[in-house]
Amino acid sequence: MPTIQFQLNGTAAAVDTDPDQTLLDVLRGRLGVTGPHFGCGAGECGACHVMVGDRAMASCDMPMWSVADKDVVTVEGLGTAAQPHPLQRALIAEQAMQCGYCVSGILIGAAALLKRNPSPTEAEVRNALDRNLCRCGSHNRMVRAVLRAASEMAAS
Repeated sequence: MPTIQFQLNGTAAAVDTDPDQTLLDVLRGRLGVTGPHFGCGAGECGACHVMVGDRAMASCDMPMWSVADKDVVTVEGLGTAAQPHPLQRALIAEQAMQCGYCVSGILIGAAALLKRNPSPTEAEVRNALDRNLCRCGSHNRMVRAVLRAASEMAAS
């Protein structure tokens, strides 16, 4: 099996794997990274989103060969318990999480948006999060949280 090398949350990673195995399977099954969740398995719900470069991508249908030599960020790479990312702080402050299953994908989608556009409008935030399904109905609070984080990041 070939070795696929990539950056995972800022650290070099190398995995001997079938190049067609999904990134989600490798993250969860081989590397112990459990932030991205299996949802639909078809790249439609957003639960498995990771950031590749500056884009939120579905890792459940992303073959490993497609991340070779690329930067991959999961929710674990955004912040820590001691130093949470502004998005993580804002979701807590806005009480924008219910069951939590969708949250890692939403955080990644929002982080990718803020990386490309540090001052998004509400419509831009809604559009960026449109690919993320949340059964709990927390989208309005999540949008407020993303706008709050953008303001905080702009002020610092």
